[in-house]
Order: sequence, then structure tokens, then C-alpha cells
Amino acid sequence: MTTITPEYVLIDVEHAAQSLETACQNLDIATGEVVLDFSSVRRVDPQTLRALDVLARVAQDKAVKIVLRGVNVEVYKVFKLARLASRFSFVN
Repeated sequence: MTTITPEYVLIDVEHAAQSLETACQNLDIATGEVVLDFSSVRRVDPQTLRALDVLARVAQDKAVKIVLRGVNVEVYKVFKLARLASRFSFVN
């Protein structure tokens, strides 16, 4: 039995959209699951939401599960309002 270690990406608070775009480009080498650490992100802008939407679509096409870690309540509410929350799994 082999254990698959998910790819782990720390989302840079100052460059969240760029971090997500890089994660999206690296989905070709992902092994089934990518964990995005949002623990330092306190707010998201429209560019970040667009990048997250693109990441969700590409991940779905490539059958890669995206897990968002450490998302605070305010950011989660924004994801929910933008209809993005249902496209991801969340862990603390």
C-alpha cells in the first residue's frame, strides 16, 4: 500500500492571487490532493477570488482535490457569497 502525500502550498498574504496561479500551474504534478494554507490570509480581493475560481475548474478537470486549510470565518463567508465554498474541502 502506497501513501500519497498531498502537495502543500502556503498562500502568501501579500500575493494570494499569484500563489493560487502558481498552484494552478503545478496541478499537472499533483498526486490527487493539494492543500492550500490560508492561515495568514485575513481578506481576499476580487483577483484572488478569480484565481481561486480558475484553480477550482482546473482541479476538477484534472481530478485533483483541493483542501483549504486555516481559512478564517470572514474569508469563508466571502467564499460562500462568491459561491466558491462548495467547490473545496476545509480543514483547520
